[in-house]
Amino acid sequence: MPVVAVIGAQWGDEGKGHIVDMLAERARLVIRYGGGNNAGHTVVNRQGTFKLHTVPSGIFDPSTVNIIGNGMVIDPEVLLKELDGLQGRGINTTKLFISDRAHVVMPYHVTQDQIDETLRGAGKIGTTGRGIGPAYADKMARIGIRMGDLVHEETLLSRLRQALEVKNRMLTALYKVPPLSLHEIFLRYLNFGSQLSNYVTDTYPIIQRALDRDLPILLEGAQGALLDIDHGTYPYVTSSPPGVAGAAQGSGVAPGYIAAVIGVFKAYSTRVGEGPFPTEVEGETADTLRQIGTPWAEVGTTTGRLRRVGWFDAVMARYAVRINGIDNVAVTKLDVLDQLPTIKICIGYRRHDTELDHPPTNPAILSKVEPIYEELPGWQSPTTDIRSFDHLPAEARSYVARLCELVGARLSYISVGPGHDQIIEVNRIL
Repeated sequence: MPVVAVIGAQWGDEGKGHIVDMLAERARLVIRYGGGNNAGHTVVNRQGTFKLHTVPSGIFDPSTVNIIGNGMVIDPEVLLKELDGLQGRGINTTKLFISDRAHVVMPYHVTQDQIDETLRGAGKIGTTGRGIGPAYADKMARIGIRMGDLVHEETLLSRLRQALEVKNRMLTALYKVPPLSLHEIFLRYLNFGSQLSNYVTDTYPIIQRALDRDLPILLEGAQGALLDIDHGTYPYVTSSPPGVAGAAQGSGVAPGYIAAVIGVFKAYSTRVGEGPFPTEVEGETADTLRQIGTPWAEVGTTTGRLRRVGWFDAVMARYAVRINGIDNVAVTKLDVLDQLPTIKICIGYRRHDTELDHPPTNPAILSKVEPIYEELPGWQSPTTDIRSFDHLPAEARSYVARLCELVGARLSYISVGPGHDQIIEVNRIL
Protein backbone atom coordinates (compact mmCIF):
# COMPACT_ATOMS: atom_id res chain seq x y z
CA MET A 1 0.00 0.00 0.00
CA PRO A 2 1.48 3.35 -0.97
CA VAL A 3 1.00 5.09 2.39
CA VAL A 4 3.96 7.21 3.42
CA ALA A 5 4.36 8.96 6.76
CA VAL A 6 6.48 12.12 6.83
CA ILE A 7 7.55 12.91 10.37
CA GLY A 8 9.85 15.43 11.96
CA ALA A 9 12.76 13.51 13.47
CA GLN A 10 14.25 16.23 15.67
CA TRP A 11 12.60 18.96 17.78
CA GLY A 12 10.35 20.22 14.98
CA ASP A 13 11.02 22.91 12.36
CA GLU A 14 12.87 20.40 10.16
CA GLY A 15 11.21 21.42 6.89
CA LYS A 16 8.45 18.78 6.74
CA GLY A 17 6.13 21.09 4.80
CA HIS A 18 8.83 21.53 2.16
CA ILE A 19 9.05 17.76 1.64
CA VAL A 20 5.28 17.15 1.81
CA ASP A 21 4.60 19.94 -0.69
CA MET A 22 6.91 18.23 -3.16
CA LEU A 23 5.54 14.73 -2.56
CA ALA A 24 1.93 15.94 -2.66
CA GLU A 25 2.19 16.21 -6.44
CA ARG A 26 2.35 12.40 -6.49
CA ALA A 27 -0.18 11.75 -3.71
CA ARG A 28 -3.92 11.77 -3.98
CA LEU A 29 -4.55 12.25 -0.29
CA VAL A 30 -2.61 14.22 2.34
CA ILE A 31 -3.64 13.86 5.98
CA ARG A 32 -2.24 16.03 8.73
CA TYR A 33 -2.60 13.87 11.78
CA GLY A 34 -1.56 15.78 14.90
CA GLY A 35 -0.87 19.02 16.70
CA GLY A 36 -2.66 22.31 16.25
CA ASN A 37 -1.77 25.89 15.42
CA ASN A 38 1.18 25.61 17.79
CA ALA A 39 3.04 24.24 14.76
CA GLY A 40 3.81 25.94 11.48
CA HIS A 41 5.06 24.81 8.09
CA THR A 42 6.65 27.31 5.73
CA VAL A 43 6.13 26.21 2.13
CA VAL A 44 7.86 27.84 -0.83
CA ASN A 45 6.58 26.75 -4.23
CA ARG A 46 5.66 28.12 -7.65
CA GLN A 47 2.70 29.95 -6.14
CA GLY A 48 4.73 31.85 -3.56
CA THR A 49 5.70 31.58 0.09
CA PHE A 50 3.06 30.36 2.52
CA LYS A 51 2.98 29.85 6.28
CA LEU A 52 0.57 27.09 7.24
CA HIS A 53 -0.56 26.38 10.80
CA THR A 54 -3.49 23.98 10.49
CA VAL A 55 -4.07 23.23 6.79
CA PRO A 56 -2.11 20.28 5.31
CA SER A 57 0.80 21.16 3.05
CA GLY A 58 -0.77 19.30 0.12
CA ILE A 59 -3.32 22.09 -0.32
CA PHE A 60 -1.39 23.67 -3.19
CA ASP A 61 -1.97 20.80 -5.62
CA PRO A 62 -5.55 21.13 -6.92
CA SER A 63 -5.81 17.40 -7.61
CA THR A 64 -4.95 16.39 -4.04
CA VAL A 65 -7.53 15.78 -1.32
CA ASN A 66 -6.42 17.18 2.06
CA ILE A 67 -7.70 16.07 5.45
CA ILE A 68 -7.29 17.70 8.84
CA GLY A 69 -7.25 14.49 10.83
CA ASN A 70 -8.99 13.35 13.99
CA GLY A 71 -5.73 13.62 15.96
CA MET A 72 -5.54 17.38 15.56
CA VAL A 73 -6.90 20.10 17.83
CA ILE A 74 -8.30 23.06 15.91
CA ASP A 75 -8.78 26.71 16.76
CA PRO A 76 -11.61 27.47 14.32
CA GLU A 77 -10.96 31.21 14.30
CA VAL A 78 -7.32 30.65 13.32
CA LEU A 79 -8.34 28.10 10.70
CA LEU A 80 -10.88 30.46 9.11
CA LYS A 81 -8.24 33.19 8.83
CA GLU A 82 -5.84 30.72 7.27
CA LEU A 83 -8.45 29.62 4.74
CA ASP A 84 -9.29 33.22 3.89
CA GLY A 85 -5.61 33.93 3.33
CA LEU A 86 -5.18 30.94 1.04
CA GLN A 87 -8.33 31.69 -0.95
CA GLY A 88 -7.27 35.33 -1.27
CA ARG A 89 -4.11 34.16 -2.99
CA GLY A 90 -5.95 31.92 -5.41
CA ILE A 91 -5.53 28.59 -3.61
CA ASN A 92 -8.44 26.18 -4.07
CA THR A 93 -9.65 24.79 -0.73
CA THR A 94 -12.69 22.85 -1.97
CA LYS A 95 -10.86 19.52 -1.57
CA LEU A 96 -10.13 20.13 2.10
CA PHE A 97 -12.00 18.09 4.69
CA ILE A 98 -11.96 18.31 8.49
CA SER A 99 -12.54 15.23 10.60
CA ASP A 100 -15.63 15.65 12.75
CA ARG A 101 -13.67 13.78 15.44
CA ALA A 102 -10.94 16.45 15.71
CA HIS A 103 -11.13 18.43 18.94
CA VAL A 104 -11.65 22.19 19.26
CA VAL A 105 -9.42 24.68 21.03
CA MET A 106 -11.78 26.75 23.19
CA PRO A 107 -11.21 30.18 24.81
CA TYR A 108 -10.71 28.65 28.25
CA HIS A 109 -7.92 26.47 26.86
CA VAL A 110 -5.94 29.51 25.78
CA THR A 111 -6.48 31.24 29.13
CA GLN A 112 -5.46 28.13 31.04
CA ASP A 113 -2.37 27.56 28.86
CA GLN A 114 -1.06 31.09 29.32
CA ILE A 115 -1.69 31.28 33.05
CA ASP A 116 -0.21 27.83 33.65
CA GLU A 117 2.99 28.82 31.85
CA THR A 118 3.26 31.99 33.92
CA LEU A 119 2.75 30.04 37.14
CA ARG A 120 5.58 27.66 36.24
CA GLY A 121 8.05 30.52 36.65
CA ALA A 122 11.62 29.29 36.22
CA GLY A 123 10.27 25.84 35.37
CA LYS A 124 8.40 27.03 32.28
CA ILE A 125 8.08 24.57 29.41
CA GLY A 126 8.10 27.03 26.51
CA THR A 127 4.51 26.46 25.39
CA THR A 128 3.18 28.64 22.59
CA GLY A 129 0.24 29.70 24.78
CA ARG A 130 -2.30 28.75 22.13
CA GLY A 131 -4.29 26.34 24.27
CA ILE A 132 -3.07 23.15 22.64
CA GLY A 133 -2.06 21.28 25.79
CA PRO A 134 -5.28 22.01 27.71
CA ALA A 135 -7.33 21.03 24.63
CA TYR A 136 -5.61 17.65 24.51
CA ALA A 137 -6.01 17.29 28.28
CA ASP A 138 -9.77 17.85 27.97
CA LYS A 139 -9.89 15.31 25.16
CA MET A 140 -8.42 12.71 27.49
CA ALA A 141 -10.66 13.89 30.35
CA ARG A 142 -13.63 13.39 27.98
CA ILE A 143 -15.00 16.89 28.33
CA GLY A 144 -13.68 18.13 25.00
CA ILE A 145 -15.66 19.74 22.20
CA ARG A 146 -15.26 18.14 18.77
CA MET A 147 -15.55 19.74 15.33
CA GLY A 148 -18.66 17.69 14.66
CA ASP A 149 -20.30 19.30 17.69
CA LEU A 150 -19.97 22.74 16.11
CA VAL A 151 -22.38 21.82 13.34
CA HIS A 152 -25.03 20.38 15.70
CA GLU A 153 -26.64 23.11 17.78
CA GLU A 154 -28.12 20.94 20.54
CA THR A 155 -24.99 18.84 20.93
CA LEU A 156 -22.77 21.92 21.12
CA LEU A 157 -24.95 23.53 23.80
CA SER A 158 -25.01 20.37 25.89
CA ARG A 159 -21.28 19.68 25.61
CA LEU A 160 -20.33 23.31 26.21
CA ARG A 161 -22.58 23.62 29.26
CA GLN A 162 -20.95 20.52 30.76
CA ALA A 163 -17.42 21.80 30.05
CA LEU A 164 -18.03 25.31 31.36
CA GLU A 165 -19.38 24.01 34.65
CA VAL A 166 -15.91 22.58 35.25
CA LYS A 167 -13.88 25.32 33.61
CA ASN A 168 -15.56 28.29 35.26
CA ARG A 169 -15.03 26.79 38.70
CA MET A 170 -11.36 26.38 37.84
CA LEU A 171 -10.99 29.86 36.33
CA THR A 172 -12.61 31.66 39.24
CA ALA A 173 -11.32 29.61 42.19
CA LEU A 174 -7.84 28.66 41.02
CA TYR A 175 -6.85 31.30 38.46
CA LYS A 176 -8.82 34.20 39.97
CA VAL A 177 -10.22 35.36 36.61
CA PRO A 178 -13.87 36.06 35.68
CA PRO A 179 -16.09 33.20 34.48
CA LEU A 180 -16.83 32.80 30.79
CA SER A 181 -20.29 33.30 29.31
CA LEU A 182 -22.03 30.17 28.06
CA HIS A 183 -24.30 32.23 25.81
CA GLU A 184 -21.46 34.23 24.25
CA ILE A 185 -19.20 31.25 23.55
CA PHE A 186 -22.09 29.14 22.28
CA LEU A 187 -23.14 31.72 19.69
CA ARG A 188 -19.57 32.42 18.64
CA TYR A 189 -18.66 28.77 18.09
CA LEU A 190 -21.98 27.97 16.48
CA ASN A 191 -21.08 30.66 13.95
CA PHE A 192 -17.65 29.10 13.42
CA GLY A 193 -19.39 25.78 12.80
CA SER A 194 -21.68 27.39 10.25
CA GLN A 195 -18.72 28.85 8.36
CA LEU A 196 -16.85 25.53 8.39
CA SER A 197 -19.84 23.24 7.81
CA ASN A 198 -18.86 22.49 4.20
CA TYR A 199 -15.50 21.15 5.40
CA VAL A 200 -16.49 19.16 8.50
CA THR A 201 -17.34 15.54 7.80
CA ASP A 202 -16.75 11.94 8.78
CA THR A 203 -13.41 11.36 7.04
CA TYR A 204 -13.39 7.58 7.61
CA PRO A 205 -15.07 6.67 4.28
CA ILE A 206 -12.84 9.08 2.33
CA ILE A 207 -9.72 7.45 3.73
CA GLN A 208 -11.00 3.90 3.35
CA ARG A 209 -11.96 4.46 -0.29
CA ALA A 210 -8.46 5.74 -0.98
CA LEU A 211 -6.96 2.67 0.70
CA ASP A 212 -9.27 0.32 -1.19
CA ARG A 213 -8.23 1.93 -4.48
CA ASP A 214 -4.54 1.74 -3.53
CA LEU A 215 -4.12 5.49 -3.99
CA PRO A 216 -0.89 7.12 -2.75
CA ILE A 217 -1.43 8.73 0.67
CA LEU A 218 0.81 11.04 2.67
CA LEU A 219 0.53 11.32 6.44
CA GLU A 220 1.89 14.73 7.45
CA GLY A 221 3.33 15.24 10.90
CA ALA A 222 3.79 18.37 12.98
CA GLN A 223 6.45 19.17 15.58
CA GLY A 224 9.10 16.45 15.90
CA ALA A 225 9.76 13.02 17.37
CA LEU A 226 11.88 14.45 20.19
CA LEU A 227 8.82 16.42 21.36
CA ASP A 228 6.68 13.29 21.61
CA ILE A 229 4.57 13.22 24.77
CA ASP A 230 5.87 9.73 25.65
CA HIS A 231 9.26 9.47 24.00
CA GLY A 232 10.43 13.08 23.91
CA THR A 233 12.40 15.18 26.40
CA TYR A 234 9.53 15.28 28.91
CA PRO A 235 8.21 17.64 30.25
CA TYR A 236 9.63 19.87 27.50
CA VAL A 237 7.43 18.24 24.88
CA THR A 238 4.25 18.78 22.94
CA SER A 239 0.87 17.30 23.95
CA SER A 240 0.49 14.83 21.11
CA PRO A 241 2.42 11.93 19.56
CA PRO A 242 4.16 13.42 16.48
CA GLY A 243 5.77 10.12 15.48
CA VAL A 244 4.61 7.22 13.36
CA ALA A 245 2.32 5.79 16.05
CA GLY A 246 0.54 9.15 16.15
CA ALA A 247 0.37 9.09 12.35
CA ALA A 248 -1.78 5.96 12.46
CA GLN A 249 -3.88 7.02 15.44
CA GLY A 250 -4.39 10.61 14.35
CA SER A 251 -5.33 9.82 10.76
CA GLY A 252 -7.39 6.66 11.10
CA VAL A 253 -5.04 4.70 8.84
CA ALA A 254 -4.17 1.31 10.31
CA PRO A 255 -0.43 0.88 11.07
CA GLY A 256 -0.09 -2.04 8.69
CA TYR A 257 -0.88 0.18 5.72
CA ILE A 258 2.16 2.41 6.29
CA ALA A 259 4.71 1.30 3.72
CA ALA A 260 7.45 3.86 4.37
CA VAL A 261 8.39 6.38 7.05
CA ILE A 262 10.37 9.41 5.98
CA GLY A 263 12.21 11.11 8.82
CA VAL A 264 12.98 14.74 8.09
CA PHE A 265 16.22 16.03 9.61
CA LYS A 266 17.92 19.37 9.28
CA ALA A 267 21.59 19.05 8.42
CA TYR A 268 22.16 20.55 11.87
CA SER A 269 19.89 20.83 14.92
CA THR A 270 17.45 23.48 16.15
CA ARG A 271 15.08 23.78 19.05
CA VAL A 272 12.48 26.38 20.03
CA GLY A 273 11.62 26.93 23.68
CA GLU A 274 12.94 25.32 26.82
CA GLY A 275 14.52 21.92 27.39
CA PRO A 276 17.88 20.16 27.11
CA PHE A 277 19.86 20.63 23.91
CA PRO A 278 23.23 18.82 24.16
CA THR A 279 24.81 20.15 20.95
CA GLU A 280 23.68 23.76 21.27
CA VAL A 281 26.19 26.39 20.11
CA GLU A 282 26.49 30.13 20.57
CA GLY A 283 28.41 32.98 18.99
CA GLU A 284 29.59 33.19 15.38
CA THR A 285 28.78 29.56 14.57
CA ALA A 286 25.25 30.04 15.89
CA ASP A 287 24.80 33.14 13.73
CA THR A 288 25.86 31.15 10.68
CA LEU A 289 23.45 28.32 11.41
CA ARG A 290 20.63 30.77 12.15
CA GLN A 291 21.23 32.48 8.79
CA ILE A 292 21.01 35.84 10.49
CA GLY A 293 20.17 38.62 8.04
CA THR A 294 18.55 36.32 5.47
CA PRO A 295 14.84 35.80 4.71
CA TRP A 296 15.22 32.21 5.93
CA ALA A 297 16.63 32.99 9.37
CA GLU A 298 15.88 30.40 12.05
CA VAL A 299 12.77 31.99 13.50
CA GLY A 300 9.71 29.96 14.49
CA THR A 301 6.95 29.98 11.84
CA THR A 302 4.22 30.11 14.46
CA THR A 303 5.86 31.83 17.43
CA GLY A 304 8.38 34.18 15.80
CA ARG A 305 10.87 33.07 18.46
CA LEU A 306 14.55 32.83 17.59
CA ARG A 307 15.48 29.16 17.35
CA ARG A 308 18.30 27.68 19.35
CA VAL A 309 20.84 26.02 17.07
CA GLY A 310 23.51 23.35 17.31
CA TRP A 311 25.41 20.60 15.54
CA PHE A 312 23.69 17.48 14.24
CA ASP A 313 22.99 15.12 17.13
CA ALA A 314 23.24 11.56 15.83
CA VAL A 315 22.45 10.12 19.27
CA MET A 316 19.05 11.78 19.31
CA ALA A 317 18.56 11.12 15.60
CA ARG A 318 19.26 7.40 15.92
CA TYR A 319 16.85 7.20 18.84
CA ALA A 320 14.13 8.88 16.76
CA VAL A 321 14.78 6.50 13.86
CA ARG A 322 14.47 3.40 16.01
CA ILE A 323 11.33 4.30 17.96
CA ASN A 324 9.57 5.40 14.77
CA GLY A 325 10.76 2.79 12.27
CA ILE A 326 12.18 5.50 10.02
CA ASP A 327 13.54 3.84 6.90
CA ASN A 328 14.10 6.89 4.71
CA VAL A 329 15.88 10.15 5.51
CA ALA A 330 15.27 13.62 4.11
CA VAL A 331 18.08 16.04 4.95
CA THR A 332 17.04 19.68 4.71
CA LYS A 333 18.98 22.95 4.70
CA LEU A 334 22.26 21.36 3.65
CA ASP A 335 23.13 24.67 1.97
CA VAL A 336 23.30 26.41 5.37
CA LEU A 337 26.58 24.56 5.97
CA ASP A 338 28.11 25.64 2.64
CA GLN A 339 30.63 28.11 4.05
CA LEU A 340 31.82 26.24 7.12
CA PRO A 341 35.42 24.97 7.00
CA THR A 342 34.66 22.11 9.40
CA ILE A 343 31.42 20.55 10.60
CA LYS A 344 30.80 18.59 13.78
CA ILE A 345 28.52 15.62 14.36
CA CYS A 346 27.67 14.41 17.83
CA ILE A 347 28.21 10.63 17.78
CA GLY A 348 27.82 9.91 21.51
CA TYR A 349 27.46 11.38 24.99
CA ARG A 350 29.80 11.27 27.94
CA ARG A 351 28.49 11.47 31.51
CA HIS A 352 31.27 11.36 34.10
CA ASP A 353 33.31 8.31 33.00
CA THR A 354 30.50 6.63 31.11
CA GLU A 355 29.76 6.86 27.39
CA LEU A 356 26.07 6.81 26.42
CA ASP A 357 24.76 5.69 23.03
CA HIS A 358 21.19 6.80 23.63
CA PRO A 359 19.62 9.82 25.37
CA PRO A 360 18.91 9.49 29.10
CA THR A 361 15.27 9.89 30.11
CA ASN A 362 15.89 12.46 32.86
CA PRO A 363 16.17 15.95 31.32
CA ALA A 364 18.38 17.10 34.19
CA ILE A 365 20.93 14.42 33.25
CA LEU A 366 20.53 15.02 29.51
CA SER A 367 21.25 18.71 29.97
CA LYS A 368 24.60 17.84 31.57
CA VAL A 369 25.97 15.26 29.15
CA GLU A 370 29.13 16.10 27.23
CA PRO A 371 28.75 15.58 23.46
CA ILE A 372 31.37 13.40 21.79
CA TYR A 373 32.06 14.98 18.42
CA GLU A 374 33.35 13.72 15.12
CA GLU A 375 34.68 16.49 12.89
CA LEU A 376 34.33 16.42 9.11
CA PRO A 377 35.76 18.80 6.50
CA GLY A 378 33.35 21.32 5.01
CA TRP A 379 32.97 21.90 1.28
CA GLN A 380 33.01 25.71 1.25
CA SER A 381 31.20 26.03 -2.05
CA PRO A 382 27.57 26.83 -2.86
CA THR A 383 25.11 23.98 -3.29
CA THR A 384 21.89 25.92 -3.89
CA ASP A 385 21.96 25.44 -7.67
CA ILE A 386 22.85 21.74 -7.59
CA ARG A 387 20.09 19.34 -8.60
CA SER A 388 21.87 15.98 -8.55
CA PHE A 389 23.47 14.08 -5.67
CA ASP A 390 26.47 13.19 -7.83
CA HIS A 391 27.11 16.88 -8.51
CA LEU A 392 27.35 17.80 -4.84
CA PRO A 393 30.86 18.45 -3.54
CA ALA A 394 32.54 15.25 -2.37
CA GLU A 395 32.67 16.56 1.21
CA ALA A 396 28.93 17.27 1.17
CA ARG A 397 28.20 13.76 -0.09
CA SER A 398 30.44 12.32 2.60
CA TYR A 399 28.73 14.38 5.29
CA VAL A 400 25.23 13.28 4.32
CA ALA A 401 26.34 9.66 3.92
CA ARG A 402 27.85 9.75 7.40
CA LEU A 403 24.60 11.08 8.88
CA CYS A 404 22.64 8.23 7.31
CA GLU A 405 25.20 5.68 8.47
CA LEU A 406 24.99 6.96 12.04
CA VAL A 407 21.18 7.04 12.19
CA GLY A 408 20.67 3.76 10.34
CA ALA A 409 18.37 4.71 7.46
CA ARG A 410 18.80 5.29 3.75
CA LEU A 411 19.00 8.69 2.13
CA SER A 412 16.04 9.68 -0.04
CA TYR A 413 15.98 13.49 -0.27
CA ILE A 414 18.28 16.46 0.23
CA SER A 415 17.12 20.06 0.14
CA VAL A 416 19.59 22.80 -0.73
CA GLY A 417 17.24 25.75 -0.44
CA PRO A 418 13.62 26.67 0.24
CA GLY A 419 12.46 26.51 -3.36
CA HIS A 420 10.18 23.83 -4.75
CA ASP A 421 12.89 22.77 -7.22
CA GLN A 422 15.71 22.72 -4.65
CA ILE A 423 15.06 19.17 -3.46
CA ILE A 424 17.44 16.51 -4.72
CA GLU A 425 15.75 13.14 -5.06
CA VAL A 426 18.14 10.28 -4.29
CA ASN A 427 15.61 7.45 -3.84
CA ARG A 428 12.05 7.87 -5.08
CA ILE A 429 9.37 7.01 -2.50
CA LEU A 430 6.11 7.75 -4.32
